[in-house]
Amino acid sequence: MGGFTNLLLTFFLFCFITLLTFFSTFSISSDTLTASQSLKTNQTLLSPKEIFELGFFSYTNSTWYLGIWYKTIHDRDETVVWVANRDTPLQNTAGFLKIGDKGNLVLIDQTQKPVWSSNQTTNTTPSNPVLQLLDSGNLILKEANENNVLWQSFDYPTDTLLPGMKMGLNFDTGMEKHLTSWRATGEDPSSGDFSFKLDYRGLPEIFLWNKNKRIYRSGPWNGERFSGVPEMQPITDSIKFTFFEDEHEVYYTFSIGNQSLFSRLSVSSVGELQRLTWIPSSQVWNKFWYAPKDQCDSYKECGPFGICDTNASPVCQCVKGFRPKNQQAWNLRDGSDGCVRNTELECESDRFLYLENVKLPETTTVFVNRTMGLTECGDLCQRNCSCTAYANIEITNGGTGCVMWVGDLLDIRQYPAGGQHLYVRLAASDVDDIVEGGSHKANDRAKVVGIIVGAAAFILLSLGLFILWKKRKLQCILKGKSDHRGFPERSQDLLMNEVVFSSNREQSGEGNMDDLELPLFDFNTITMATNNFSEENKLGQGGFGSVYKGRLLEGQDIAVKRLSKTSGQGIEEFKNEVKLIVKLQHRNLVRLLGCSIQMDEKMLVYEYMENRSLDAILFDKAKRSSLDWQRRFNIICGIARGLLYLHQDSRFRIIHRDLKASNILLDKEMNPKISDFGMARIFGTDQTEANTMRVVGTYGYMSPEYAMDGIFSVKSDVFSFGVLVLEIVSGKKNRGFYFANKELNLLGHAWKLWREGNVLELVDSSINNSYSPSEAHRCIQVGLLCVQERAEDRPTMSSVVLMLSSDTASIPQPKNPGFCLGRNPVETDSSSSKQDESCTVNQVTVTMLDAR
Repeated sequence: MGGFTNLLLTFFLFCFITLLTFFSTFSISSDTLTASQSLKTNQTLLSPKEIFELGFFSYTNSTWYLGIWYKTIHDRDETVVWVANRDTPLQNTAGFLKIGDKGNLVLIDQTQKPVWSSNQTTNTTPSNPVLQLLDSGNLILKEANENNVLWQSFDYPTDTLLPGMKMGLNFDTGMEKHLTSWRATGEDPSSGDFSFKLDYRGLPEIFLWNKNKRIYRSGPWNGERFSGVPEMQPITDSIKFTFFEDEHEVYYTFSIGNQSLFSRLSVSSVGELQRLTWIPSSQVWNKFWYAPKDQCDSYKECGPFGICDTNASPVCQCVKGFRPKNQQAWNLRDGSDGCVRNTELECESDRFLYLENVKLPETTTVFVNRTMGLTECGDLCQRNCSCTAYANIEITNGGTGCVMWVGDLLDIRQYPAGGQHLYVRLAASDVDDIVEGGSHKANDRAKVVGIIVGAAAFILLSLGLFILWKKRKLQCILKGKSDHRGFPERSQDLLMNEVVFSSNREQSGEGNMDDLELPLFDFNTITMATNNFSEENKLGQGGFGSVYKGRLLEGQDIAVKRLSKTSGQGIEEFKNEVKLIVKLQHRNLVRLLGCSIQMDEKMLVYEYMENRSLDAILFDKAKRSSLDWQRRFNIICGIARGLLYLHQDSRFRIIHRDLKASNILLDKEMNPKISDFGMARIFGTDQTEANTMRVVGTYGYMSPEYAMDGIFSVKSDVFSFGVLVLEIVSGKKNRGFYFANKELNLLGHAWKLWREGNVLELVDSSINNSYSPSEAHRCIQVGLLCVQERAEDRPTMSSVVLMLSSDTASIPQPKNPGFCLGRNPVETDSSSSKQDESCTVNQVTVTMLDAR
């Protein structure tokens, strides 16, 4: 009887433990998940000090999300700081998180299909990866017992910025980090309408966006805080704010010295930027700071040259020396049209009005010099007639650096204290009126006489200095001397005229170019830099026109793309290239420095690539031997990474549509950079393909569906990339290549060798045997996968990067390629090989551009 009782008790205990395990949420370990484990919806990970917890949560019991929240704060609805699958929730509790076979994180649903993945790409698959939740709230994937991080949640913020998390842009990788609100706080964590993003152009500052509309601006960093946030003071030693910028990255972050203090920055679902701190005694999140908090926080509330002041009535005032542009609207308390000058500027005689305690105007299109002092900055602004205002960049150490505005001053705000000093250009008569209007002794005869005498002396002195400066300027130009700051052969006004901003666009004859937000170069500066577009400086020519090498007066080498007046690419293609590439930053994309628009002249100014274009070396018998296998492999991988950025990782999904060897530029280390975005198109996040009646591109690189039916997608670029890979491996052009019976192009020849098992015969003979057979075989196989006839059979660029970077990745067998357009129907002799050719396929125009 006793044995039966013990057996019964054991059975009930087993059932109880089983039910407890099934129904309760519990931590499977202190802080880590190994490759052999999975995290189920009723399990969590805890950080070492149990500050943060990783697990699944739901507000509806019908959709489940993987997230991180504060463990010690019990109201989880208000403390979720990161969500992995915010836009792809699980539909029930049968899902789980695991470390995949390729060393990445994968979230699996009830059908055993992945709904979310960390998607990182590495050269090798980690041998023993582990997932760890840190006390900082950062979820990291790393190799066990090593410190190298393979992936981290801090690189992919949702709506919250935690201490140590960076918000900004890495120029080397092109990775951008910003905050995006929830759709509904405490109800729906999917991506909402509001985002907080750093704009790195000019003098970086951060904007709050409602969809595509800016609604708040932080102002630039002034060394202590953002110019538009005077309340941003360090809380004793507890919170320290940091802004960092160099040639590799720019970011904002903060740190906490007091580990018992919890503080975070978040964007709410109603579009409010909030600095929250946890008050343990009252168990609430205190809103330490928030924005927008008043009418003057609204972006451009008072328009150009207007100042918003919450202590004034109405809040919108014009800068002294200006008057309302639309007086009727101004009287109705609508200041959005801003202000206009009372007196037109005269350049040499203009003076500057001193404003204090203001939020600096918008700085995305300003001139910046961090080594110049305020006096030099003022002198330079005075001499350049386009300069409308100047200020110090930083207020620390008495003020350092120089920032100058050209054009309208936007989104200025007046503070009682805590702002910055700004010097605004006015006509001299307006400055005199302001000074006289503020004087209580204007009728004092002695003072008036003194002012007159002083003014006369000042004018005579200024005239003498101006004549002396003009003489020195002429000597510098004639003798090639350097000025006192070391700018060779350069007058001070040329320094500013090289970087002409948005206000000068109105004088360019292209009034609709205002949205380009890119520095404009003066035409004379470009002419001087290229030696009047001499043939000696000409780098090449294509269907758009010519490319010239130039050197700016301070010594920087540039490449100038001059749009031909007879080019098929007109102002729309020109604008398209500017608007696209100015928003793209990646080590494998060519960097656009500016543009020049004057009358019918349209030019783009790029960084100079010492080794020019890939085709100039690859298809030259005398030069292609300099491309050893390692360089060719690096070029292939670099192009793949650049294309992946365009298709997946940039702010927009970009379809290049004209990827070819002549549009791949090589820097002095032979690193590839994709160029020429005149034909590129932006896709929506949910858009997969589009159709056009005007097919533009280059024979030999166009996919069949694009050339024949005008259908283009990311898979069109993948096809072009596949052609490029086979050309780089073989050293042969696809177009113009015919083998044996002259029936096969390069794709057909590669496919024939593949089926015969002799694919390594495709490798360029100039490499000899100094190459990796396995890498070459992998590249050819990937190239053939990319040029498959059916678009749906071709891989995405993320898969391509993975296949190229891993020698253990499983690569499928290719199907037959699309022999797009085959042989050129019209043979041309060598004398015409440099001319543009065109033909019609199914009533769509195809432009063929020979390599530059």
